[in-house]
Amino acid sequence: MGSLIGLLIWDFSGLDLTVMHWFANEHGFALRNNWWLEELLHTRSRQLAFAAFLALMAMIWWPAGLYRKLSRWQRIEIPVGIALCLLTVSTLKHFSMTSCPWDLQDFGGKAWYVSHWRWGISDGGVGRCFPGGHVSSAFAFIALCLPWLFSGNATMRRRGRLILFVVLLLGLIFGLTQTVRGAHYPSHTLWTGWICWVLALANHLMFGWLAQKNQGLDPPALVSPSPSPASDSLGR
Repeated sequence: MGSLIGLLIWDFSGLDLTVMHWFANEHGFALRNNWWLEELLHTRSRQLAFAAFLALMAMIWWPAGLYRKLSRWQRIEIPVGIALCLLTVSTLKHFSMTSCPWDLQDFGGKAWYVSHWRWGISDGGVGRCFPGGHVSSAFAFIALCLPWLFSGNATMRRRGRLILFVVLLLGLIFGLTQTVRGAHYPSHTLWTGWICWVLALANHLMFGWLAQKNQGLDPPALVSPSPSPASDSLGR
């Protein structure tokens, strides 16, 4: 709830437009076509995220490394959660009438600033810019950390926190990349992160219910049983 309130406060503050003026003038965004930002942190990183998603799909059937400690339900849960986040963000973008910052008149475009919450009101641009699509290729992987994060095993929880930290860090880097280039406001990154968290958590709870309902078919263990003191000490 605190994160949601913080996001709403940011939205009402009007700081989105203020931040964009730090990186651009009436001639546009100087770093819009920067090779490091556009090619490496946008195009290549998105391709890497897709490859990681395919690897997680394959490990449903052929688990490797830490994945061997997860049940089949958990191995299915993760790519389903990632796909749910990506598809939801993509769908919201498709129907959004909010244009990207680089389309604003302030920065050489033809659109004017309209809040992304004013549904049905066109800003005069091409729209389809809210929430952040590229940053979802990082934040969608929040679904990856949940089976570990909510485990009854202390070692697995620590791994879950580490995975979550890496995912959030990458999401913020991707979001900053798109803000500096003029593709998205800071709020687009923050809302994408919040949407992905809510969807990944709902997906985790749903698979937990399915695993318990079908425990005769596969170990439920979306929340792993607490280990004995001896085994936990070995894990540390």
